[in-house]
Amino acid sequence: MISINEKKLLGINGSGRIGKLTIWHHLLSRKVDGLVVNVGREVGKHLEDYIQQLCTDSTYGNLSFFLYGRAGKQVEVKIIDHDKNMIEVDGFPIKLLITERNPRNINWKAEGVRVVVDCTGKFLDPSLPDNEGKGSILGHLTAGAEHVIASAPFKIKQSDFNAENTPTLIYGINHHCFDPQRHHVLSAASCTTTGLAHMIKPLLDNKETCNVLTASLSTVHAATNTQNVLDGVPKEGATDLRKNRSVLNNIILSTTGAAKTLEKVIPETSNFGFMADSIRIPTPTVSLIALNITFNSRLNENGVPYISGDYIRDIYRKVSEGEQKGLLKFSMQQNVSMDLIGMPAAIVIEGKEIHTRTGFLKVPTEILASMGMHDIPEINIPVTHAKSMGWYDNEFGSYVSCLGRLTEYVISSID
Repeated sequence: MISINEKKLLGINGSGRIGKLTIWHHLLSRKVDGLVVNVGREVGKHLEDYIQQLCTDSTYGNLSFFLYGRAGKQVEVKIIDHDKNMIEVDGFPIKLLITERNPRNINWKAEGVRVVVDCTGKFLDPSLPDNEGKGSILGHLTAGAEHVIASAPFKIKQSDFNAENTPTLIYGINHHCFDPQRHHVLSAASCTTTGLAHMIKPLLDNKETCNVLTASLSTVHAATNTQNVLDGVPKEGATDLRKNRSVLNNIILSTTGAAKTLEKVIPETSNFGFMADSIRIPTPTVSLIALNITFNSRLNENGVPYISGDYIRDIYRKVSEGEQKGLLKFSMQQNVSMDLIGMPAAIVIEGKEIHTRTGFLKVPTEILASMGMHDIPEINIPVTHAKSMGWYDNEFGSYVSCLGRLTEYVISSID
C-alpha cells in the first residue's frame, strides 16, 4: 500500500473549462497517482451530478469516446466513498473538495498535495498577500502546497513587484527554466501565447529569419465563457461595449495580451515592435493565429532573397520532425477548424498559407550623409515580409496538453 506522502497527487482548483479538461488530460496520461479537485461548492443535488458533468462535454463528446475512441470500451466510474466525495474513473482516484473557495482555506497539506493547478482564472496576482479579500494565489502555499501553477497569464497590479521568482513558463519553450527551490508560483501563460511561442521560436532560432524588424498577429479566436450568450448591459465605466454583445450572433473585435506575455517567455521579442489583436467568432474551440513578420533579409550571390515561402516551410518542417516534434505540427493539407479539435499540438502550421514578399528600403544619399557616410551612393536594403497561419485548439489540444505536460515536469522536478 502506497502512503499518502508517497503518492503523486495533483491538486486542481476550479472545475470550469480548463479545470475539467485538465482532469481529462491526467486521466489520459496517468503520470500522477490521483487528483484532488477543489470545486468549492456543491454540484447539483448529488455526487452523481458531478460525475455526469465530468464525463460529458459539448465540444469533445463523452469521456469514453475521448479516452478510447468510438470502438473502445466504456469508462467505468465508481463512487468509493460518498461522504468523502471519493470516486474512481477506470481505477484512477479523484477526490472532490466542496467547502472552501478561498485558496488559503483549502487544506492541501492534509490531502497530500504538493502541486496545485489553479484553473479558476480569479487568482492571478502573486503580489497580493495570502489573506487578501476573497483570496490570493499565495493562499495555496499557506494551505500546504509547495508549488502552484496559474492556468492564465498573471495580472500584477503592483508596478514595483519583483516578478523574478514568479516566472511564466510554456512547455517546450522555457519549461526547463523551472527552479523548484525558487519558483513556487508560476504561470502557464495563455492559449494564444502558447501557440504563438511555438510558432515564432523556430524563426528566431534560424540565422536568416532571426533579424526581425517588426511583427503583428491577429488571432481568430473561438468563443469563451467570458462572453455573453445574449446581449447584456455594460458595467458602469465600461469602455468596450462589444464585450457585452452576443457571442452566438457576432464576429467581435477584441484584444489579446499574447504579444506582451510572449516577452516573458521569449525575451528577445521585446527587441522589435509586436502588435496583437483578437477577433472573436462563434465557434466552440480551435483558433487561428495569422502571423505577419518583416525581416531584414539577405540576397544570395544571384540577387535572390534567402527568405521565401519554401524557406520558411522548410524551417517549420524540420522542427516538426526534430526539436519541437509533437508540439509543432506542419501540415500541407487544406484544413478547416473542425479538423483540429483535440489535436495535441501547441500549434499546427498551415503550410499552404505561407507567403513572402521581398522589397527594398531605399536610403537616400542625404540621409547617409547626415549619418557621416559621405560619398556613398543610395543604398537599397532588402526587406522580406512573411505571413504564416497556425491553428491551435485553445481548449484541450493545444493549451491543456501543454499545461498538463508542464505540470508533470514540475512534479517530476520536485521528487
